[in-house]
Amino acid sequence: MGTPYFGKEILKKLHTDFSIHTVVCQPDKPVGRKKEIIYSEVKNYALEENLRILQPEKIKNNVSFLNELKAINPDFIFVAAYGKILTKDILNIPKFGCINVHSSLLPKYRGAAPINWALINGDKETGVTIMEMDEGMDTGNIILSKKISIEEGDNVLSLTEKLATIGCDAIGEFFKKFLETRCINSKPQDNSLASVAPKIDKEISKIDWSKNSFDILNLIRGSNPWPGATTNLFKSKVTIWEAQVAGPALAKPGSIKKIDKKMFVSCKDKEIEIIKIQKSGKNTMDGKSFINGITVSEKALFN
Repeated sequence: MGTPYFGKEILKKLHTDFSIHTVVCQPDKPVGRKKEIIYSEVKNYALEENLRILQPEKIKNNVSFLNELKAINPDFIFVAAYGKILTKDILNIPKFGCINVHSSLLPKYRGAAPINWALINGDKETGVTIMEMDEGMDTGNIILSKKISIEEGDNVLSLTEKLATIGCDAIGEFFKKFLETRCINSKPQDNSLASVAPKIDKEISKIDWSKNSFDILNLIRGSNPWPGATTNLFKSKVTIWEAQVAGPALAKPGSIKKIDKKMFVSCKDKEIEIIKIQKSGKNTMDGKSFINGITVSEKALFN
């Protein structure tokens, strides 16, 4: 059970080593202004490999879906970024349980967007946890965890790729132990250390220029590639995709400067250089091209 890239990579690992009977992913949804139906990465991979696909609109009180899972009589159900909380009826189906591959070091960042929040909060490390699932949101017993460092240049896309790689390693480690012992060793989470990683939305990703450059850069990284860290210029929405810290701030927060054809914006403590930026409805461009296309004055202010 999975939907985006992270789930696809875990599926590839499982499909390489074991017999996958059925793939469950979220229903197809229209994307963008044209409302095009674009298949998820998990579905595309399952189609390529001729795997059976189920896409229930809902799983709670869905008798037909429940019966289909029971008919499979699986040893395991693996879950990786599926996007729905499994009911007790589903959790009880597989012989050895439902196993979640979660992209954080639980109990930190339970929820839908652990990778985003690790970046937004400026964490130096993160990882993947293999856990037994229960009825809570990422609250089950931990089987094993693997850590990685977060680099300054990481965004959600690059960090997801790294976590998918170690997630596959963790799956291999899990099965090596399981096939040797035919049992699962796990330990309860320390709930006192738990934190939640709710879904990222466009409101969360709005830039507050009165904050420190460190916080703003982390928001930009944690909002890339979706939904993008946004701000306003001359009443138009602008998305900043990439930036880097520059010198100390010499103007009020949000002020735009042009130096050596480069674009700089003041934060509370420092200036940041804008590397990639996009005006609403336009293509992404580099900061140099953008700054050369606007008139920079005291009124040129992000807000």
